[in-house]
Amino acid sequence: MNKHNILFIGLDTHKEFVEVAYIEDQRGAQAVHFGRVSSAKASITKLARQFQSKYPEATLHFVYEAGPCGYWIYRLLTSLGHCCYVIAPSLIPKKPGEKIKTDKRDALKLAKLLKSEDLTAIYVPEPEDEAIRDLSRARETAMKDLKDAKYQLKALQLRNNINYRGTANWSLKHLRWLTELILPHPSQQIVLQEYLQTISERIARLKRLDNELEHHVKNWRYYPVVKAIQALRGVRLLVAAGVIAELGDLTRFDHPRKLMSYLGLVPSEHSSGGKRHVGAITKCGNGRARRLLVEGAHSYRFPANISTDIQKRQEGLPKQIIDIAWQAQLRLCRRYQKLMYKGKHYNVVVTAIAREMIAYIWAISREIVLRQVNPKLRLSRVPA
Repeated sequence: MNKHNILFIGLDTHKEFVEVAYIEDQRGAQAVHFGRVSSAKASITKLARQFQSKYPEATLHFVYEAGPCGYWIYRLLTSLGHCCYVIAPSLIPKKPGEKIKTDKRDALKLAKLLKSEDLTAIYVPEPEDEAIRDLSRARETAMKDLKDAKYQLKALQLRNNINYRGTANWSLKHLRWLTELILPHPSQQIVLQEYLQTISERIARLKRLDNELEHHVKNWRYYPVVKAIQALRGVRLLVAAGVIAELGDLTRFDHPRKLMSYLGLVPSEHSSGGKRHVGAITKCGNGRARRLLVEGAHSYRFPANISTDIQKRQEGLPKQIIDIAWQAQLRLCRRYQKLMYKGKHYNVVVTAIAREMIAYIWAISREIVLRQVNPKLRLSRVPA
């Protein structure tokens, strides 16, 4: 091989093993099936050393699909000084007549497509960033579980024609009223008590996760960005931490329109000849970040105003960030009213506001300078 040649190595990863194939960077080169190795950390390290010894003058480029096995292979290989790419499975080209799928074929295909530059690599978060994302997602799961338990209790009341005459559901008064309920049959009373106990446990679980998230976010390397984007209206700690945990480094997008497209907030389009049809948003990319933005966009239905809560969140921030937040509020509140006046559907208006919100979040994130992570000093959580 020539000195500047590249060796493309495709990995089809699984829980117990990894299927390996490679192809040289030469015209007419054929992909070669290397074999199957264990998915242990020591086996992947040994595999990289074998390729290094066999092709000492080549640069190794590894590739594998994103999946449930996580990013530890990427972090291990990059810490060893090799290039590694994690590929979105939905963006891998596939022929219409391709009906046979095996691990060997998948590894060979990945190596070939990496050589032809037909693959789209995804953004891989650092271990610390992924840990905060896991905590943020666990908090969201706890909230969903709490809502499900409340719905089940509501359904029990509805089946028995029991209605609460108070004003605020799930307040302390409402919970006391629930504990005093007497259902017609003892078995139903047991169901009621179990539902109440489940709700109490899940409320406590949600509070614990809220406290932990608030504590760990303050020690996170992205906390300056999280604090800065809270200057925007509709972006508090949970929304800010969730969006940054899901998206990571926003400065990797050189234009906000690319970030809008990445989140699936841009309208779909089907045009041919003289016809042009614009449909609903594409909804590609990270759905959780998109939902958090839509949730925050509802606050722009009110007139522009710096409330006491926003003023507290802006304390200590640079004037340039505060100016961007005020400019965003003026524009988005005015745009919200303008779109509603035109007769647009409420959901369409909120989605349009969310699309522009991420542009201002992107602008604020570019004002913050963060420390860089050295891949060779990256800690791996995977045992050998």
